[in-house]
Amino acid sequence: MSSNAVAGLNKRWLPTIAILLGLVIVGSVFTELWTRKLWFDSLGMPVVFDVQLLTQVLLFVTFFALMALVVGLNMWLAFRARPLARRTGQSAILDRYRDLFELNPWLSIGVPAVAMGVIAGLSASGDPLVWLAWWNRTPFGNADPYFGLDASFYVFDYPVYTQLLAFGMGAVFFGAIAALLVHFAVGGIVTGRGRTRGVDGRAARLHLSILAGILLALYGVQQLLDRYGMLVSQGSLFTGMQYTDDHARLTAKLVIAIIAFICAGLFFANGFLKRWTLPMVGLILMLASGLILGLIYPAIVQSFTVKPNEPDKESTYIQANIDATRKAFDIADAKVTDYAAVVKVSPGQLKEDAEALPGIRLIDPAVVSSSFDQLQQVKGYYSFPDALDVDRYQLDGRETDVVVAARELDLSRVDQNWNNLHTVYTHGNGLVAAYGNRRSAGGDPVWIEHDLPSTGQLGDYEGRIYFGEESHNFAIVGREPGQAPIELDTPAGGANGSEAYNTYTGTGGVPIGNFFTRMLYAAKFADLNIILSDRVGSASRILYDRTPKQRVAEVAPWLTLDSNIYPAVVSGRLVWIVDGYTTSATYPNSQLESLRDSTTDASSALTGRQVDEQVNYLRNSVKAVVDASDGSVSLYAWNEADPILQTYMKAFPGTVQPRSAISADLLMHLRYPEDLFKVQRQVLARYHMTNPASWFQGSDLWQVPADPAQSGGSTGNGQSSPASTGVAEPPYYLSIKWPNDTSAVFSQTAVFVPYARSNLSAYLSVISEATSPDYGKMRVLRMSGTVQVDGPGQTFNAMTNDPRFAELLRSYLNQGSAEAKYGNLLTLPMGSGLLYVMPIYTTRTGSVGSYPVLRFVAARFGDQVGIGETLQEALDKVFAGDAGANTGEQPTTDPTTSPTTSPTTGPTSSPTGTPSAQPTSTPTGGGPVDQAGAQAAMQRADTAFQAAETALKSGDLAEYQRQVELAKKAVEEALVKLGKK
Repeated sequence: MSSNAVAGLNKRWLPTIAILLGLVIVGSVFTELWTRKLWFDSLGMPVVFDVQLLTQVLLFVTFFALMALVVGLNMWLAFRARPLARRTGQSAILDRYRDLFELNPWLSIGVPAVAMGVIAGLSASGDPLVWLAWWNRTPFGNADPYFGLDASFYVFDYPVYTQLLAFGMGAVFFGAIAALLVHFAVGGIVTGRGRTRGVDGRAARLHLSILAGILLALYGVQQLLDRYGMLVSQGSLFTGMQYTDDHARLTAKLVIAIIAFICAGLFFANGFLKRWTLPMVGLILMLASGLILGLIYPAIVQSFTVKPNEPDKESTYIQANIDATRKAFDIADAKVTDYAAVVKVSPGQLKEDAEALPGIRLIDPAVVSSSFDQLQQVKGYYSFPDALDVDRYQLDGRETDVVVAARELDLSRVDQNWNNLHTVYTHGNGLVAAYGNRRSAGGDPVWIEHDLPSTGQLGDYEGRIYFGEESHNFAIVGREPGQAPIELDTPAGGANGSEAYNTYTGTGGVPIGNFFTRMLYAAKFADLNIILSDRVGSASRILYDRTPKQRVAEVAPWLTLDSNIYPAVVSGRLVWIVDGYTTSATYPNSQLESLRDSTTDASSALTGRQVDEQVNYLRNSVKAVVDASDGSVSLYAWNEADPILQTYMKAFPGTVQPRSAISADLLMHLRYPEDLFKVQRQVLARYHMTNPASWFQGSDLWQVPADPAQSGGSTGNGQSSPASTGVAEPPYYLSIKWPNDTSAVFSQTAVFVPYARSNLSAYLSVISEATSPDYGKMRVLRMSGTVQVDGPGQTFNAMTNDPRFAELLRSYLNQGSAEAKYGNLLTLPMGSGLLYVMPIYTTRTGSVGSYPVLRFVAARFGDQVGIGETLQEALDKVFAGDAGANTGEQPTTDPTTSPTTSPTTGPTSSPTGTPSAQPTSTPTGGGPVDQAGAQAAMQRADTAFQAAETALKSGDLAEYQRQVELAKKAVEEALVKLGKK
């Protein structure tokens, strides 16, 4: 094919290809925008979409127009000022460019101007929240100690002003570059031999001098603004103003700004002169002064004035940083009390704290997930999270700590075809809840809410989970009247015990009954089945962006969300509760902290890591609730005094409900959020010191200890191993009674050790019960400097190295058939000292379907260690046979868990994974001994246990329970024949 033919073909097809490409881009943008609008409409929050879109459009248009105008105008002025005498022959390329300009000046100028405008517009419209916050800013009511400006200037104004200055300098710079290129291309700039009669370059000199002057003036303004930036930038000691900043850099930036303005004036004047010497000398002077005043002079002040006297010179600045940091992280009211902890034990020592003992949580939510899986999974396509949650419910007339988890779908365990993934397996079902302080006779959790359909003490509620933490695929639900349901609802409940099916009748999701909407979603998800499937009809709805955190993040993009959300039954609905934070990285003089680093501990690997973001202001301003069935999102103002919350409530009116709208039922389940507490404990590790001298010296610096349970925790040989992984110990939710308080209260607790040491230095708690008038009250017990109290690592080692510990565990760990797994090491202020409590679980190794069972409880007070099958037994061993209070533990028989024999006979073989023990011939109950009968009964028990394990694997919970009951009766018969009962 000839080159002419190729050229002709290109001329015909290139416009067509360009048009098609344009249509695809426009169609993609329209699809994304329209489906987003439909999604927000379905939640009843169109204002969030509308305000953001309008702001983005305005920002794009404004900055596009400004950049395009600056670049285009300067190119036009340069072209307009081209010399009349045309210079030719010097360069073929330059001649070609001038020809292009002269033939089509508007296209030559318009294309680069529009391109630069698009880049600027896209960049500016990428973060509309900064501009919305600035436009709706709310004063904080407190001024910084150096300039007297309200904190709102730094939080809302300063980020916008820095963006505006950066844009202005960028626009002028690119305008100057474009003008320079045009001047050169059209012959407006001549040098050496290229000089042509009638071409003196005066117009180009005037044009470029003015642009250089404007750029220098903007640079001067930037230097003035940077003076305020010192209050939000990281210094050598902390974030905020320091001595060298105040006494050297502030003055230096002022002088540099003045010099920049003088240089700008020189460049303006140069436009009417014919010499570049004066402005260039001024520019060199400015650069030299910037080097001397901006770098060398501050370094001299720092080295020769500050360093030799740093504690004294920095004292007032440290104090300002301490005050601002404690205020910004809401720890200013944390009450630190010196605590002379008793380390000696005596009988009856816990009498004064009797009320708190029954509330000690023994069920570790980070350990028992597999127990929930094996006992309450029902079918293999259901699952529970790796780390469960702790909540509060009113049970038996009192508030009780409860371990909870939602039974969600695990779609990786079903056949991977389109109908299964999007129309059949659409929802999980039910909340599973267990007492936090009880266990069954076999060491299993004692259920409050269990089975499927859910039964228990939580009453009737809508428990279908169409929106959950594991809901990552889109689902298409809803059927026309008369059509058979196709959504799998429960594994049983249908005819003859077959699966039961359901048709979604909720209001969640986007209706896709019309063909146009289906086409949009087919394009959005690149899935033609949305159009082709007969299961998609006029009554269909599409559910997507289904995880609670996704939904809250979309409707409240100005919030940072807690990494751990939790389910609760509230007013007959299963909901997800999400804590939302308002943050800033520009609060004046407050210390910058990394959210990710501050919240990373032993639990974050299970619950998810926080965003990698630097903050120096943090408030839990919003409690969000996501309905698990219809996906609706409710936002409640929790910290109504927060200026950032007030700002965004003005920006997105009607999206956040007042705190008074929170129902009493919901309020009972709200708690102090984990990530906020983690950040606060990280800040308190240093900022509990309010004296500048102590702060500087670090004489009482604390740190969060490593988690003892992460030491490998489980060993198959009965040998304990020390906790030395360096993974921080997580805070724990539990009910504690503070010294001198009259009653126990639901709290979040943590401990500190001295920096690089292992003994305990402080105990921290915050009242987490939202119904309490003292909610959020933070208290610290600082250990005495004269008596050492062992920290978690030392206590863990003392427990696991105790001879009685190894003796009791030996029968469970013999021959490597089982392993021990250590639960949370809880610390409680009791008996005028500190009590440590740790549950110990056992699991059969290499056994399919095995799960951890709570076998023992270890306790320590002072240097006394006790271990027993119950908390009461462990405490009595610690306190010389009399703890002085009763834990309230009672023998518990739960029909869904396995029985166990008494300590005398040892453990029985069961699906819990504990090894078998042979019956003894030594009677303890005084009755006649029938060895043969006992052996036959134990064989029947073993057969029943094996049948129970088989039923559990197949998901037949009813058969599993029946076989467990048979096994239990056989074990009891064996005990009777052995004279044990």
